[in-house]
Amino acid sequence: MRGRNHLAGSGLDTLGTRARLEVAGQSLTYHRIDRLAPADLPVSLRILLENVVRFHDGTSRGDDQAQAILARGARETPVDLYASRVFLHDTNGVPTVVDLAAMRDAMATLGGDPGLVNPVIASELVVDHSVIADVFGRPDALTRNVELEYARNGERYRFLKWGQQSLKNFSVVPPGTGIMHQVNVEHLARVVMVEDGLAFPDVCLGTDSHTTMVNGLGVLGWGIGGIEAEAAMLGQSMSALVPDVVGVRLTGALPAGATATDLVLTITELLRAHGVIGKFVEFHGTGVSALPVADRVTIANMSPEFGSTCALFPVDDETLRYLRFTGRSEAQVALVEAYAKEQGLWHHPASAPRFTGTVDLDLSTIVSSLAGPSRPEDRVPLDQAKARFRTAVDSIRKQGTNGDTATTATVVIDGIAHEVRDGAVAVAAITSCTNTSNPAVMVSAGLLARNAVRAGLRSKPWVKTTLSPGSRVVMDYYRRAGLIPDLEALGFHLAGFGCMTCIGASGPLIGPVSEAIADTGLTVASVLSGNRNFEGRIQPDVAMNYLASPPLVIAYALTGTMDVDLRTEPLGHGPQGDPVYLHDIWPDPAEIAAVMAGSIDATMFTDAYANVFAGDRRWQDISVPATESFAWEEDSTYIRRPPYLDNMAREPEAVRDIIGARVLVKLGDQVTTDHISPAGAITGGSTAARYLAQLGVPSSDFNTYASRRGNHQVMMRGAFANVRLRNQVAPGTRGGRTLNFLAGGRESPIHDAAAAYRAAGVPMVVVAGRDYGGGSSRDWAAKGPALLGVRSVIAQSFERIHRSNLIAMGILPLELLDGGPDDLAPTAAEAITVAGLETLNTGRVPATVRVLSNGRAFAARVRLDTPREVEYFRHGGVMPYVLRGLLAATAGTAETAIEVRP
Repeated sequence: MRGRNHLAGSGLDTLGTRARLEVAGQSLTYHRIDRLAPADLPVSLRILLENVVRFHDGTSRGDDQAQAILARGARETPVDLYASRVFLHDTNGVPTVVDLAAMRDAMATLGGDPGLVNPVIASELVVDHSVIADVFGRPDALTRNVELEYARNGERYRFLKWGQQSLKNFSVVPPGTGIMHQVNVEHLARVVMVEDGLAFPDVCLGTDSHTTMVNGLGVLGWGIGGIEAEAAMLGQSMSALVPDVVGVRLTGALPAGATATDLVLTITELLRAHGVIGKFVEFHGTGVSALPVADRVTIANMSPEFGSTCALFPVDDETLRYLRFTGRSEAQVALVEAYAKEQGLWHHPASAPRFTGTVDLDLSTIVSSLAGPSRPEDRVPLDQAKARFRTAVDSIRKQGTNGDTATTATVVIDGIAHEVRDGAVAVAAITSCTNTSNPAVMVSAGLLARNAVRAGLRSKPWVKTTLSPGSRVVMDYYRRAGLIPDLEALGFHLAGFGCMTCIGASGPLIGPVSEAIADTGLTVASVLSGNRNFEGRIQPDVAMNYLASPPLVIAYALTGTMDVDLRTEPLGHGPQGDPVYLHDIWPDPAEIAAVMAGSIDATMFTDAYANVFAGDRRWQDISVPATESFAWEEDSTYIRRPPYLDNMAREPEAVRDIIGARVLVKLGDQVTTDHISPAGAITGGSTAARYLAQLGVPSSDFNTYASRRGNHQVMMRGAFANVRLRNQVAPGTRGGRTLNFLAGGRESPIHDAAAAYRAAGVPMVVVAGRDYGGGSSRDWAAKGPALLGVRSVIAQSFERIHRSNLIAMGILPLELLDGGPDDLAPTAAEAITVAGLETLNTGRVPATVRVLSNGRAFAARVRLDTPREVEYFRHGGVMPYVLRGLLAATAGTAETAIEVRP
């Protein structure tokens, strides 16, 4: 068992004894924390405490970490957290495995043992981000999309197969199984793990920000960057200060007609306003008992949207019921119950832990809602949706070429002309693990579809309708309930098992709709049951994006427009001309419950996941040998050996001030990782598209940025290329452009200007406003700028995961203490200097540094929050840090080796 158990003489030696746990015929041990942890310590901190105790190294450092947790963050002592599992998906997982393969090459070049570059803990990857909704609304949509997926991604899948066979402790769930977080909740999550007879909590860190979904099962986990994941896989701990823990006290119960989607949108709005960025959120109270686990995981899934690190629901009887319901063994369920009760991880509705702060929410106040048109926290009550839409579309019109003028276009589909106006729904997608993991809302959507068909309604012909659930189980219970024909009658044919529309893999719009947008400037919308609706994320031509429950997605497909009040206006008219309203077809809660009871059972889950790692015939036919080093193909457009470790010295260079830097990109508030590194289609005319075309790739095979994350040349060219990004260095341009001041201020692609600056030895910085880097835990949002040559991001504040990713790639995050982005290099032609960084060479973080621009000096805080982060930055990032440590271990110089998992 990896882990230590020496606390003797530390003052915490009562924690050092292992207690015995007899459960389900097994005799297990575990590290007791109840003698030290007070009864009112939040469950999330109790899990942190167990981790510190289990890996205590017998020094005062371990004591200090335990005491920092008990002080609930009052002490400025970083805590090291070791993951139990690392969880990946293909678009972040491919570059992670690429990096591991490159590290093996670098180890060999430097005389080390490549075999040391190997996961030491369970590392599981689910292929779910590559399938695109190209084909839709027809019976063969699933088959055609899977064929296209394998044709486009065969090279990537061969590479993952190599990783599966060549790396230890690395497993791949093949394409077509489901969405990673739903697969995690329904099957992979252990809640309590056992290794070498020792029981301990399932701490799951993943390369997707929605890893938090598993918090709904009582598992502590959150999203990390791909580079951090590599470090965790190789035995490194995560180092962070003990966070504040905000308690959300739930009371009451959801009223009839309100869905888990309405609830999570309300919580997102509430907690964004409260402020939980970088904090733990923990749910408690009598209302928790009224929420099924399916609702809890919906809420936990959107933890990144309200900004928290995690959103934990402690284990209770409902958790056990769900584990049985999804086919977990009775032995595992008994272990979870016994361990949670022994360690104080069990939820007691009548008693609350002592939190940093508490937010109250009465579930009975939840109403039907949407969120949009561009942020998940912008909740819109359904009865205000029409008015709020009109306000939003007016704002968008003023930014466009048509001014305040509303746009109407004629769209001809199948020979029939249709007049559509601004606000036409171009995409209606039942998608994403957020909601398709919830049988109640999915059955509700199926029943609403049945009622709509019986009333004679159909989806509008200009709406692209897709169904892409996160698990095969969904289609099994739809089939058993007889709901598939009605969904298909409205165009909601199964398009694939994967993220699809939710991550921007929505495919093209209906052709005449795209033409109308290009010709007239028509403003169209999407409605999806996803978790994110950032600008430019869902589909490049779609300006407005709304999050909604699955039944509301269908309702808007029926109306074909956002410019409607679903409370008072009809969805359409029946065969006799009678108006049909939403309340006429909304399913009754009793009917939903009856269908669920008669259509879903545990055997569906055990059958669906019986051979979860085997894959279909296509996956099984991929033949790749297991080798120590990967055989890179020089002409590959998908998998290239990255240059991060080229010419790496055995010792890090000294940190120096940044002198005379140019501002490559200057941005405002709330810039997301989608803005920095888009995931969607590589559009013609973009810098990345021109690169691929030069290599002979036809435009039909450009694929998405997400699919090409194993090729650094594509991803460098995609940095800051989102069409919705506005670079203030080059006013009036859209994503991917800047001014090159080595060429007299000429407008240029960002990639080309950066190449010129690098060649001339000119450092570069990015300047931004508040909440820089929200959204996905996208490592390429840091890797891309790092490869361009960006030395620092100077912003007013950072979102948690992206700040960590910047450090992991050797980019310095600086937080302005006075002034804002408009004050730095106001003409964008002036250079910026950052002075006072040399202190970092001593391992200390300076209190402030000076940012010099336009004859002024601004104070900035260096956002290296822990000693480990300082070391990562000093080494130029996580990869060189880990590699140097492994080299030292190979050479037997233990005194210079980095700390690895004991």
